[in-house]
Amino acid sequence: MGTQDKSGYQAYVICTSPRSGSTLLCKLLAATGQAGDPKSYFHKASLDAWQAHFGLEGEVFPGERERLSVLFETARQKGSAGTGIFGLRLQRGSFDFFSAKLNSLHPELTSLSARIEAVFGKPLFIHLTRDDKVAQAVSFVKASQTGLWHQAPDGTEIERLAPPQEPAYDHARIRQHVEEMMAYDQAWIDWFEDEGLTPRRITYDELARQPVAAVETILRELGQDPKAAAGIELPVARLSDKTNREWIERFRAEETGSSSGS
Repeated sequence: MGTQDKSGYQAYVICTSPRSGSTLLCKLLAATGQAGDPKSYFHKASLDAWQAHFGLEGEVFPGERERLSVLFETARQKGSAGTGIFGLRLQRGSFDFFSAKLNSLHPELTSLSARIEAVFGKPLFIHLTRDDKVAQAVSFVKASQTGLWHQAPDGTEIERLAPPQEPAYDHARIRQHVEEMMAYDQAWIDWFEDEGLTPRRITYDELARQPVAAVETILRELGQDPKAAAGIELPVARLSDKTNREWIERFRAEETGSSSGS
């Protein structure tokens, strides 16, 4: 386990949903050199996928608990990056499988937060959310269609998951993802209440407006030097453009018209 800092925290979990600014926050925190290397280490609901992600293909284990122990420890080492603070981004869509596997490893513990602490050290929970769910859904639909999810400030593509194609407005898909993002947020809120947790809440708008201040806040709570955030260059560019704005306006107008006509 990493060295405990003066705050008592040895880990943090960014609890979020897609298109909430989590890639920006993770890269900024990693760039401080004091907060590990937070990533979605458990994104896919598959132990084989986890094992491949950690470069452990071909490794054979006596049983699932031994396998899980190695996988979680490997994640802890990678996510700590030698800083003594483990960072994890946890998308709500990955939550159930992650939770089930931690339960398999530590069935003697009665809560997920206790299991997270047993594996990664005392955690700070951060709820990163986006208040404008229409903008979040539009961003998700557009990225899914164009294949481009993240881009550097100089225009270099950081993450592309599909060949380039022109985006096309789709009211039904945007509505589907508005509802999905709302459900993700509520699920996090319900879980925090069930676990008796009070997370540090950060919004997409706060992060976009004052990224350094957001990172300073987290470093301070982790017991690290907030000055480490000074001078960090933004690692990703906003992909929102005229198309996003037009889709948002069109969707809201259509929703308003639909409500008026009902």
